[in-house]
Formats: sequence, C-alpha cells, structure tokens
Amino acid sequence: MNIALIGYGKMGREIEAIALDRGHQISLKVTRENADFTPGDLAGTDVAIEFSRPEAAVNNIQKCVSAGVPVVVGTTGWYDEFDAVVQQVNDNKGCLFYASNFSLGVNIFFKVNEYLAEIMNRYPEYQVSMEEIHHTQKLDAPSGTAITAAEKILGQIDRKESWKLDESEEDKDLVITAKRLPEVPGTHEVFYSSSIDTLSFKHEAHNRKGFALGSVLAAEFCHGKTGVYNMNNLLGL
Repeated sequence: MNIALIGYGKMGREIEAIALDRGHQISLKVTRENADFTPGDLAGTDVAIEFSRPEAAVNNIQKCVSAGVPVVVGTTGWYDEFDAVVQQVNDNKGCLFYASNFSLGVNIFFKVNEYLAEIMNRYPEYQVSMEEIHHTQKLDAPSGTAITAAEKILGQIDRKESWKLDESEEDKDLVITAKRLPEVPGTHEVFYSSSIDTLSFKHEAHNRKGFALGSVLAAEFCHGKTGVYNMNNLLGL
C-alpha cells in the first residue's frame, strides 16, 4: 500500500519504519512545513495515518474524506467533534479508524479493566481512581487512553457518575491524576482502595513501537473499506 503520514514526529518516524518493514511505501509526509496540504496531495495514497495535533486533526480527517482516502487517526483531544466527523464520513462513504491508543496491550487492558470494574461495582468500600503518566511533549490531559479507560469504569460502577482531572471532593467523581515526565511513552494505572487494602491494574508502555505497529495494522485493515472502525473491530474483542 501507499501510506500518507500526516504528522511526522517521533511517532510518524516509528510508523514509517514499521510500514516500510511490512512492504509498504510512504506516499506523503506532512510536517509543519506542508501542514496546509490539500486533498489533491493525497493522489495515489491508499490509506493515511494521522498523528498530528488536537487542533489539526478534524481538518486533516476532512481532507482525507474529500480525497476518498481511508484515514487512521491516533490524535486525541478532538472527540467533542466526533459525531459531526462520523456523519461526514458516512455521508461521503469514507473510512475512519480511530483509537485513543493503538497498542494491542492497552486494548487488552481496556477489556480487563471493564471486567474488573464490573466486579468492583459489588464492593462499594473500594474507591476507584486512575493515574496516567506521559512524556512532557504530550499536549492533552488527561490522555485519550485515560478517558477511554475511565468511561469503561463509569459504565460499570454505579456509584461513579463522571471523571475529573487531578482532584474532586465529590464521591461520585472518578479522579484521574495526570503527570508529565521526560521520556515516558505512556503508563496507565487503575486503583481500588479501601481502608484495608489496595488493588491496582497497570499498563506500562516500554517504547512507541507498540502504538506504531497497531496503527499500521489498522491501515491494512482499512484498505478498501468504508465505515467507522476501532480497535475492537481489528482485534475481535
């Protein structure tokens, strides 16, 4: 396949290495210098992989849809516009693959986290909280991965109604603590604490390769498809 890389930072370079290793070609690299690319620049591209900035993601998706190019989106922080984007994709018979995290391990973490929350709903003496740690270049907080994990918990634990960043005095809130430290690819941990003990469940990325591989697998999955997909479709979870 010919793959366009929209966003060519550290993640873009990791994706490029894996895509080339799997026999694909890179048809376009979008950097700060050509961030105003047009749909015409995607001619000859089979799939685009978008890892840019939250404020640029929706515009980049729209360009791919206009060009008839399936787009895999790893940027987070744009989900307030998710419904409108999906409508545009479906109206134009486009293809969108989105994920807050493309790591195979993280998506297994999501599934087990949801099952654990279902169990812990029966034990109100345990207070649930979360912590996420990322590198200092990450712009959004909490991470999209943390929000996804939190929403799965909220869907299972009746005593929690919403998530809050860093602090809350309301028992109904699930607190997510976000930390930014140098050279941390991504760590997410869920805690259930009572006066007697604490249970924790953690995913810790060792590097960016897991995210890059997942995005290339998603691009291969999207080739020739229309519709809206996520990691559950790719992994059959």
